[in-house]
Amino acid sequence: MNSLTQRADPSSAIVIGAGLGGLATAMRLGAKGYRVTVLDKLDRPGGRGSSITKGGHRFDLGPTIVTVPQGLRDLWTACGRDFDRDVTLVPMDPFYEIRWQDGTTYAPRIDDAASRAEVARIAPKDLAGYDRFLADAEARYRFGYLDLGRKPMHRLVDLLKALPRFAMLRADRSVYAHAAGRVKDDHLRFALSFHPLFIGGDPFHVTSMYALVSHLERAFGVHYAMGGVQAIATAMAKVITAQGGQVIQGAEVDEIVLTEGRASGVRMADGSVMQAPVVVSNADAGHTYSRLLRNHARQRWTDAKLKRQRWSMGLFVWYFGTKGTRETWRDVTHHTILVGPRYKSHIRDIFQTGRLAPDMSLYVHRPSVTDPSCAPAGDDTFYALSPVPHLGHGTTDWAEEAEPYRQSVQKVLEERLLPGLGDHITESLCFTPETFQSRYLSPLGAGFSIEPRILQSAWFRPHNLSEEIPGLYLVGAGTHPGAGVPGVIGAAEVTAGLIPEAPHALPFRMAAE
Repeated sequence: MNSLTQRADPSSAIVIGAGLGGLATAMRLGAKGYRVTVLDKLDRPGGRGSSITKGGHRFDLGPTIVTVPQGLRDLWTACGRDFDRDVTLVPMDPFYEIRWQDGTTYAPRIDDAASRAEVARIAPKDLAGYDRFLADAEARYRFGYLDLGRKPMHRLVDLLKALPRFAMLRADRSVYAHAAGRVKDDHLRFALSFHPLFIGGDPFHVTSMYALVSHLERAFGVHYAMGGVQAIATAMAKVITAQGGQVIQGAEVDEIVLTEGRASGVRMADGSVMQAPVVVSNADAGHTYSRLLRNHARQRWTDAKLKRQRWSMGLFVWYFGTKGTRETWRDVTHHTILVGPRYKSHIRDIFQTGRLAPDMSLYVHRPSVTDPSCAPAGDDTFYALSPVPHLGHGTTDWAEEAEPYRQSVQKVLEERLLPGLGDHITESLCFTPETFQSRYLSPLGAGFSIEPRILQSAWFRPHNLSEEIPGLYLVGAGTHPGAGVPGVIGAAEVTAGLIPEAPHALPFRMAAE
C-alpha cells in the first residue's frame, strides 16, 4: 500500500475496519461534514458481512438476513439518500424452517395467524403461553432496543436509572428460562430461545432481554438483500465515496497513535501514519484494546480484564457449491435449522467445557433459491454453520480436525436435508475459529466478540466513547448495544451521535512519504 498522509484537518476522521458498523458510522460522519477514510485489511468492504466468489458461486461469509430494514432506511435517510434505490430486500416467508430429528418442523411466517397455526400444530396447549411470550418480547423490544439500544451507555448513572426496569422485566433470567416459563413443549422452547446463538450468546445464560429478537421478526419480518449482505456493504461504500470520503481495502492498521494522550491517527502495517482528530475503531473491541493500544496504559480494558471476559462461541462454516441441483431438494428453503439430539448439554459443551462434540446443530443457508445470481445457472450455493468452542478452551486442533468435522457436517446434511449431496459438490471452502482469528482479528477466534451476558452488556460492555483514550470511539459487535446487523447499525447511530458536527474541512491530500 502507498503511504498515506493527512494534514491535521479538524474535519477528517478515520474509521478502522469496513464492517457494517464501521461503514454505517462513516456514512453518518460524512453526513455531519467529515471527510472520512475507512481502512480495512480485506479485499472488499463488509467485514464479516463480505463475500468470496469461487467457481461462479458467491458465498456470503457471515450474516445472511436483515431483520430491521428501518434501521438501514434511517441510515440512508440521514445521508440524504434512499436505501431502497440502492439495495433490494426480499421478505422471507416463512422466515426459516426448524427441523428436529423426530420429524417435527416449525416455520414461523409473516402473517401472525399463520405463525399461531404453526404453534397450534405442534403444541396446541402452549398457544396462550406463546402469545404471552410475544407480549414479553415486545416489552423487551421497547425498553431494550428502542430505549437503551438507541442511546450511549458509558455513564454509570444511565445504568442505575435502568436497573428498576431491568428488574421488572426479569433481565436476570435467561432467554431459555423465560421461554420455559411460558411454554411446555420442548420443540417450542427451542424455537423461542435459540436466537441468542446468532449474536454469540448461550441461551441458558444470556439475559431474557434478548427475547426481543422474536418481536423483531414479528414486527419487521426477515429479509434477504439481493446480492447478499455484500450488496449492502458495497452500497454503503459508494455512499461514503459520494460524500467525499474513501474506503481503502488491503490496508491494515497496526496501532492507534496518540498525541498528548489523545487519539490523533493510526500507524499502518507498512509503517505509514495517517492523522485525524477523530478515530473510530470497528475492529473487535478486544483487538482494539489489546493490540491497537498495546503501547499505551489502560485503566479498565487491560489485558488481564479482557482475558477474564466470557467470549462468544466459535463458528465452523462450510461453504459449498453444487452442480445441477436447483430443482433438486425442492423442499429445502432459503434458511433451515437442523436441531441436533441435544440442546442444553450441547450448549454446555460449546460454551463451558470447550468440547468439540460429535453431534451438532446446523444452520443451512441456500440463497440460490431466492437469488440466482449467487450461483451458475441451475446450480446451488450453500453454507452450513455449526457453533463450536472458541480457541480459548485449547481443546481443538483445527489443522487436524477441520476436514473430519466437515465430513461429519456433510454426513448430517446427507442424512437429514440434502440426500446424495456428495455426488453434486463442485466447490468447497471451510472457515474455522482460526480463520476468524486471522481474517477478522477476532480474539480467540470468537464469532461475535464478547458474549452478551447481563454483566457484559450495556454499561459493562466496552463503551462507544472509549473510557481509555479521548478522541477514540468504538463501534461494532463488541461494544454497546451488541452483535447482529441491527445491533451494529444501531451502534453506529449511537457512536456517531457522540461525535460533534465537523468544523470547516481543509483540503485532503494523498502523498507518498
